[in-house]
Amino acid sequence: MANKGNCKAKDCAREAVGKGYCRQHFRLWKAGEMPKARFKTCTFEKCRKHRHGTSSLCVEHFQAKHGKGGEAAAAPAAEAPAEAPAA
Repeated sequence: MANKGNCKAKDCAREAVGKGYCRQHFRLWKAGEMPKARFKTCTFEKCRKHRHGTSSLCVEHFQAKHGKGGEAAAAPAAEAPAEAPAA
């Protein structure tokens, strides 16, 4: 097997096995825990979760910023028909 060189992670001299990383750093990269993550991650400070759709935030931070969305929209729609006949 051809030598792929050394790991590209900072201060690591182990043999590279995948994507230029050694076994340990390749495992961390796959888990999204390396500085350059495998997937696009949430832009909220210190959050490493996957992004929500086309947003720059994960599901948790997206809902915190924009509200619950589906639940909030469904409640006023259910109340509106009840108020119309009473008026």
